[in-house]
Amino acid sequence: MDLAAAQKLWEPVPGWLNTASYGLPPKPAWDALQAALDDWRVGRTSWEPWDEATQRCRAAYARMIGVPLADVSVGSAVSQLVAPVAAAMPAGTRVVVADVDFTSIVFPWAAHGLDVVAVPVDKLAEAVGPGTGVVAFSLVQSADGEIAAYEEIVAAARAVGALVVVDATQGCGWWPFDGALADAVLTGGYKWLMGPRGTAYAYYSPALRERMTPSAAGWYAGADVHTSYYGMPLRLAEDGRRFDISPAWHSFVGSAPALELIEEIGVAAIRDHNLRLADRFLAGLGRPPAGSAIVTVDVPDAKAKLDRAGVRAAVRAGRVRASFHVYSTEADVDLALEALAS
Repeated sequence: MDLAAAQKLWEPVPGWLNTASYGLPPKPAWDALQAALDDWRVGRTSWEPWDEATQRCRAAYARMIGVPLADVSVGSAVSQLVAPVAAAMPAGTRVVVADVDFTSIVFPWAAHGLDVVAVPVDKLAEAVGPGTGVVAFSLVQSADGEIAAYEEIVAAARAVGALVVVDATQGCGWWPFDGALADAVLTGGYKWLMGPRGTAYAYYSPALRERMTPSAAGWYAGADVHTSYYGMPLRLAEDGRRFDISPAWHSFVGSAPALELIEEIGVAAIRDHNLRLADRFLAGLGRPPAGSAIVTVDVPDAKAKLDRAGVRAAVRAGRVRASFHVYSTEADVDLALEALAS
């Protein structure tokens, strides 16, 4: 789908530059969610049609990051999907993380008592050496939009037999990457994938799954969910579904059309659009391109100026963070620049 045509499926209030906090749903996603809520309110249907959306999301995620469908699990939050990986690591495992990374990809390792070593994100590859068991990092940093040297980090990890665990929440949907290079790729679905909060996805490689225990398994992790409602024996799926958490149905209903629309437009096309707007914003402030859809600026009273102009951005690590996505326009950029120049 042509990006200009796709943009007609959104009607944001001008000045939304905060997708790194949450994404805006396209009309097909919003309509699907409202229809499901209407059905829920009056008991018009059973849950099975809502669950079909979960499977559509699983399939779209697998295609988007280039991994087998059988290796994808669904959940509700990134930290919940990191937890069974952390729990599978032996005591004393050295885990290298980025020093200002989002805590969902940091806290689970520390909570399990592992040896967590934090370094600047641009030093991750060189920090991975003999004795490293895991390197865990965000593909794109939440605080400032810095993009990790993914393939370089993977190469360093493979050289010493370390696992690679990636939080793709701030990149998946606009930054193309090969998920199959990693051992695990976890993604929250409510930012660049533009679904309601309550959706998350995990790629776990088959070799990694052999080390993991599905300690949160329930009926939805069963080999056949419809015969897994009651009682023993344990009968879990053999593939990635054994790590599924019973889904928040309506959140997945509102997510499936958004993920499929991203596929129609193309992640590379979305990346080019986002970077063009981010670079326009930075150029307007006399700054060089950053190569990311998430940028930070340090302008006196920036947050107050943007608030007065109705521009919605965020403050992260003490700086104003702006983020640009498929529904962002040049008019949004110019509105922000005019506000900051005031």
